[in-house]
Amino acid sequence: MPATVTGSAGRTGPGWWRSAVVYQVYPRSFADANGDGVGDLRGIREHLDHLEWLGVDVLWISPVYPSPMADNGYDVSDYHDVDPTYGTLAELDELIAELHRRGMKLVMDLVANHTSDEHPWFVESSSSPENAKRDWYWWRDEPNNWGSFFSGPAWTYCEGRAAYYMHLFTKKQPDLNWENPEVRQAVYEIMRWWLDRGVDGFRMDVVNLISKDPELPDAPVMPGQRYGNMRESVLDGPRVHEFLAEMHREVFDRYDRDLLLVGETGETTVEEGRKYTDPARRELDMVLHYEHVEIDHGTFKWDVRPFDVGRLRDRLAAWQEGLADVGWNSLYWDNHDQPRIVSRYGDDGRWRTESAKLLATVLHLQRGTPFVYQGDEIGMTNHPFASIDEVDDVEAVNYYHEAVAAGLEPEDVMASLRAMCRDNGRTPMQWDDSPGAGFTTGTPWLAVNPNHTEINVAAQYDDPDSVLSHYRRLIRLRHEDPIVADGDFTLLSDSHPQVFAFRRRHESGQLVVLANFSGAEADLGELAEECRGELVIGSGGGPVLSPWEARVYRR
Repeated sequence: MPATVTGSAGRTGPGWWRSAVVYQVYPRSFADANGDGVGDLRGIREHLDHLEWLGVDVLWISPVYPSPMADNGYDVSDYHDVDPTYGTLAELDELIAELHRRGMKLVMDLVANHTSDEHPWFVESSSSPENAKRDWYWWRDEPNNWGSFFSGPAWTYCEGRAAYYMHLFTKKQPDLNWENPEVRQAVYEIMRWWLDRGVDGFRMDVVNLISKDPELPDAPVMPGQRYGNMRESVLDGPRVHEFLAEMHREVFDRYDRDLLLVGETGETTVEEGRKYTDPARRELDMVLHYEHVEIDHGTFKWDVRPFDVGRLRDRLAAWQEGLADVGWNSLYWDNHDQPRIVSRYGDDGRWRTESAKLLATVLHLQRGTPFVYQGDEIGMTNHPFASIDEVDDVEAVNYYHEAVAAGLEPEDVMASLRAMCRDNGRTPMQWDDSPGAGFTTGTPWLAVNPNHTEINVAAQYDDPDSVLSHYRRLIRLRHEDPIVADGDFTLLSDSHPQVFAFRRRHESGQLVVLANFSGAEADLGELAEECRGELVIGSGGGPVLSPWEARVYRR
């Protein structure tokens, strides 16, 4: 049996999220209720029946705060209100109340590593070196050589301050200086304000970047790059665990109800993940790491490599085994920052339905809390972007222009964007086969995928063999079977060229998962002895798995 953990609200016993499923909504692309082409809060509320039917326990919504939208809301200009694009604060209150009435929780996305440069804090900080908020951001008379995650330098000169400010992302997103205790207390006040309003927790954006090496040393410059790779100075920084423990004391320990704190910790290691999620340390309940969604990256994100099931198996198993005795895993394939998993690790052509089901099965039956991103449940795919003019993602647009200026062929760059661009996960939700995919009656802010006429919720809702029905069965299984929620994890083979196989074991029984990650039949070999017991998922049998077949046996 897994060790007993202490939940966020200070309760003794297994965390309530073990048997929960989280559904992420990207508000801009989920449902548009007023016909302006942009999703909104009323659109989310009008589709809660869909989430309840699926069996979702927690709704996580990406930022809806007021913002200039330089990075689609991840550049916040006011943490205490709702951007008019999405609706009103009253409508958010109504959404919270309706979710609670249905027995679901709401997790807000909180961006606390940086703000918008239009936030009043930065306006003050940039006005004068004598201003009271002069040290709320990172300022230097001369910048170091760091590059931004979104291309270009990580420093921009400010005339009003006559100094440079740090921005690890766009220049519209200056980094907060968490070394300043006033900054930390201001963030904690924001969190308490939303929790008092009824929110049930937060997904903390890039939270493992909040602590930087205060010396801000120059970074090594990789071959072919203009700027230094600052990762060693900003990832899992020297005081990040101290800051998160303080956050827990100042915020979460003050509430006696079921809350959830999830941290996005891109590029973190298993060893750091253990620290972040160790219940005794009281920092985070789980982390969203990147290792399993970077196996098709070469030297950097846009250097696209072929899918390798061995690399995937190694990384997933490492996190399963690494957090087996301490902490808890998040389980996800897609989110607003990732392309569609069926197009990456599956087959979005002939075997789309089969591979979408397999990917869902493998994800949901590991040890951890599954995160379903809007559209996962119907097997949405990447978008066939024809030119850079069709792309909105600031990261992709910046890279395109930088790469073309450096001499790369535009079509080669577009091929990388079609594979990895974040807009793949941001095209509108495909509700039906109407011109606006049921997302909007107007012109959508980002083009609808042309395949929405075939891939949509309406087409799959009444089909017991659909991807949608398969997701519903997996969610029900997690709710009903303690093996899924609380069983341990054992990898059954670390070398099969096509198959990812593992066992979940609990005092109530065992589940064995066999998944063929290929479009060819897979001879199970020694794994064939695992094909016994009740077939919970799948329709085949025998020592050979069909293309993209996943089977689950209960013993």
